Parts: sequence; C-alpha cells; structure tokens
Amino acid sequence: MRKSGILKAGEVPSRLTRARAAALSATGQLPPLKKVAEESQKNPLRANSKRAVSDDTYLPHKKRAILHDVTNIRCEKTYRSGLNPTENQAKKRKLTKPAQPDDSKPVKLSEMRLRSSEDVMCSVKLEDNEPIRLTANHCGTNNNLLHSQTSRVDSQLSVSEKKASQTVADKGNISELLDVSKHPDVADIDADFEDPQLCSLYAADIYDHMRVAELSRRPNPNLMETVQRDITPSMRGILVDWLVEVSEGYKLQANTLYLAVYVMDWFLSKSFIERHKLQLLGITCMLIASKYEEINAPHVEDFCFITDNTYTKEQVLQMESLVLKSLAYQLFAPTTKTFLRRFLRAAQACYKRPSIELEYLANYLAELTLMSYGFLNFLPSMIAASAVFLARWTLDQSNHPWNPTLEHYASYEASDLKDAVLALQDLQLNSNDCPLTSIRTKYTQDKLKCVATLSSPKLLETMFSR
Repeated sequence: MRKSGILKAGEVPSRLTRARAAALSATGQLPPLKKVAEESQKNPLRANSKRAVSDDTYLPHKKRAILHDVTNIRCEKTYRSGLNPTENQAKKRKLTKPAQPDDSKPVKLSEMRLRSSEDVMCSVKLEDNEPIRLTANHCGTNNNLLHSQTSRVDSQLSVSEKKASQTVADKGNISELLDVSKHPDVADIDADFEDPQLCSLYAADIYDHMRVAELSRRPNPNLMETVQRDITPSMRGILVDWLVEVSEGYKLQANTLYLAVYVMDWFLSKSFIERHKLQLLGITCMLIASKYEEINAPHVEDFCFITDNTYTKEQVLQMESLVLKSLAYQLFAPTTKTFLRRFLRAAQACYKRPSIELEYLANYLAELTLMSYGFLNFLPSMIAASAVFLARWTLDQSNHPWNPTLEHYASYEASDLKDAVLALQDLQLNSNDCPLTSIRTKYTQDKLKCVATLSSPKLLETMFSR
C-alpha cells in the first residue's frame, strides 16, 4: 500500500490539483499525464462532469445568434422591422432626434408632439376632447392639415393661458381662490393630509358616490305590504334584536351588523319567505356580512350551533346561494354607519376636544333604527344626520344642534330632518314600550359611557324652521 504524498518516478496521481501541478511544474517533475488521459477514456462521463486539468481538453463554445425579434405579437410591420436591424436602428435615431426645418426658428411644443413618433396621437380637439389619430404619412406629407391643427392647438392654448393669467391677476393666487369659494362658517374636515387613512384628497368624491349608491341600492320600504305575506314587522324586529346579540357574542364589528340587516332587507324586498325560515335567513345574512367585513369570520358550523342546530350546514349554504343571487353578487352598499363616520367628523370640528359621548350616543341612536321597520322609509344618510342632530341636542341644549358645517357635509337642512329626528326621539325615549332590549343593554355598559340611560328634552318647532 502506497503512502499518500509519496510518488514514484514518472508517476502522477489520478487526482491532481492546481496547487500540486504548479509545484511540480516549478521543480520540473511534472511528467506527461498519460494515466489521467487513460482514466478519462475509461470514464468519459465522469471526466466531463469535472473540470479538466489541462486547457486542451476544453471544447470551443458556440456563440449564440443575435435575436432580432422577441415580440409575442407578430404583426407584419413589427416582424419585418425586426428582421432588418440596420433599418430599425436608423428608424430609432430618426424618432428620438426629430429634425427641425430651420434651426433659427424654435419649434413649438405642439409641433414637437405632432412629429414625435411614427404613429401617435398628433393633436386633440379641445372642444369635445376627441382624439385625432394621424399616421406618419399624414404627419409628414399633408402640411396643410398639420399647420391647421398646430395653429388651432396654439390658439386654444393661448386663450386658456390668458384666462388663467387673468383669473390669477384678479384673485391673487389659487389658494385665495379656494378660500373665497368656501363658506367662512364651514370648517374644512378634509384638511388633514398627514393621515392616509382619512383619504383627504378624494373623500368628498367618495361620499358623493355613496349618495348616488344609496338610492340605487335601496331596499323596498314597503316590503311587508307588497312582497311578504307570512312575516310581520315585529318578527323582523325580533330577528334584528337577536342578531345584535349574535354580533356581541362573536365580537363582530358594527359594519357587519349593518350590512347583515341590509342584506336581509334586500332579500325580503325581492323574494317571499316563510316564517319558519326567517331565522335561517338571518344567520345566513350574518354569515355573508362576516365574510365581507371581518378578518376572522365565524364558520358555518358556528351559526348552526347558535341556532341550537335548528338548521343544518347544507341548508345554510343553500340559503347563502339564494341570497347572493338576489344581490347579483354585489355586496357593496352604503349603510347608516358609512355616513355616520363622515357626519360625526363634521360634528367634532365644532369642539376644541373630541367628544366621546357624542360618538357613542350617535352610534346608539343609529343602531336603534335597525330594529324599526318604519325607518326603511328614510335614506341611510338622513338617518345618520338625524342621529347626530339628536345626539348633539341631548348633550347640549344651549346651542342649535345643526350648524353650517354639518349642513354642508350632510347636504341636509334642519327642516329636512324633522320627521326622522322626531321618529328617532320616540325610539330613544321608548315611547311605544318596545320590549326589545339588546341594543339598550349593550349601550348601558361603562365602556360605552352608559349613553343608553340619557334622554333628550322636547324638540322645539323653531329648531326646524328655515
């Protein structure tokens, strides 16, 4: 057995590193590598998988051809241009560096746009915003059309610039113009641009869209008289009162409760249902709303369990399919809670410090309307405005509860809210001795400032006068 590191004369080990080869070359003891060549012939796959010792074992690499066209869409024009790189490069230079007819005359901005590319939008009709698409041939040959379009664009630009300069000269600057257009008594609740969650830049546009959507996605306010024949408004109120307990038991958000009641009313507006399936409809609507609003929504089995397994999982899923089809799978709908956030922010602008009692009391009054079938006659935005109106009156009788800021953002005058506010005060005072107590019990907790125990004095007729 041969010891490692001891070589006989003319013998080379099968594995030779670069360092050992350099050392042997320096001493002149490196013989021809016959044994390595023989082993490489015996095991060619292994020799090819490793790096060879000498450079003469490398095979020359074949260079890859240049790809001229790598587009997926093979239209005739781009395919031919890709096959001719010389012409393509010349065309690129021509497009990136437009030629000027006269170096002494500066080219106008509109002309630069007209001659910027081969097939682009050459000009725009400023009167009706209709684009005119001109090909490269038209832009290059039809000089009459080109100059007519250019002169028209320049004339329009000059007119607009004159108007803008005149406006700035009259009003001073843009910020002053915005201040003049706004009522001096209206507070700007969208001035906080530091908080991105407030969406201050486009909050007004969002709520304008909400006001349109509440009209198009509104349930039938006469559903009990026109569609349903086996259930009554009191049955609906008992179901909503029970759904409040379910939402409290599973610690669901207020948005989930509002959306569940809305989905239920929408389905009742479209389809007839028997009374023994009314609770099944309620838990199904709560399941749909939970999936839409909650991060960790309760499972189907949880809603079956809360009904003491009165309904099976298959029945809930079948009802879920029917409800979603009646909604056309459009779950978005502005509810009272949607507008209440906006109006409360406008109401808080009147205080030096935010009033927590006002927040809780307005939310309490708004939730009371969920159980009342009669409040389907009012739009969600009007209910939210009425809740803020009555909450401010309950907490402070020294000032009028409706001010220019609330009137501006709610788009309601005090006279518009009279019927809704009076009906809401009846719910607050429980004038009809309603036995449903889930919402009242919920808002008698200390963490919610016990706002359910508050009562409001009689509303004056002069408060709703124009």
